[in-house]
Amino acid sequence: MRRLATFLALSLASALAAAEYTGPIFDAHLHYNEEAWNGREGPHPPADVLARMQRNGVRAIIANSRPNDGSKLLAQIPQTRQAGVTVVPFVRLYRNRADYSNWFRDESIHEMVQAELARGTAAGPFRGIGEFHLYESGNANGPVARKLMVLAEEKQLAVLAHVDDAAVDLLMAHTPTKGAKLRLIWAHTGIGGTPVARVDQMMARYPLLMGELSYRPGLTCEGGRLCPEWRQLFLKYPDRFLLGSDTWVNQRWQSYDDTMKGYRAWLADLPADVARRIAWDNGANLFGLKAPAP
Repeated sequence: MRRLATFLALSLASALAAAEYTGPIFDAHLHYNEEAWNGREGPHPPADVLARMQRNGVRAIIANSRPNDGSKLLAQIPQTRQAGVTVVPFVRLYRNRADYSNWFRDESIHEMVQAELARGTAAGPFRGIGEFHLYESGNANGPVARKLMVLAEEKQLAVLAHVDDAAVDLLMAHTPTKGAKLRLIWAHTGIGGTPVARVDQMMARYPLLMGELSYRPGLTCEGGRLCPEWRQLFLKYPDRFLLGSDTWVNQRWQSYDDTMKGYRAWLADLPADVARRIAWDNGANLFGLKAPAP
């Protein structure tokens, strides 16, 4: 009996290892901020960050950086293409750290966004706006926040927003369709651990809302496995979630490998087709990317 139990345990462990997700990853929340590259002389020059992406099977990224020069650098250099990485550039609203708490009412931010959209990047046009933060929900009613939501929907730009659920409702309300046609990527799927039941309600209300999963409390349980309530939500909305690294400080670059290994571990707790959607297909479909070559 003991031998049988040991055999079954080993067989189960082998099956789980074989089921671990090994496909491509779309990193839908990546920053290449000034302190990382610093004129290519910083601690994480392009060769370093591209090597981290390449060895972790990251084949596409939403690049949004402070300032936007970091994203444009990754979009421009041939090494990015040589690494097999596709850059989906977003206009970030921050020229410096002071902009974090004032962008929603600063008209110069609106002008900067328009100028960046007109210029585009070496990888093509900007495909979205953000990441931006709203530390108080009511700031979603700021005049520039209102203008940018209208602009995003009219130009079919995605929005990457680090906000709570109340701010999502306010931002959606400012669009011409009241959020029916805005592609909003909800950074961390809610700050502060928005309850799963509330996330479910938001997904039902806004048909194009996407949940990005970096820093998401309550996502995994013991041993880094996927918590049951999140597994149930992913099975209900398999086309609505994305992975992200959120390399907002240099320490996140240093732990990039661990972040991606953690994702691959809990993706193994899902059916293979759902794991592939969350890891790659959902981001690729959002921006019309082809499947990467092996």
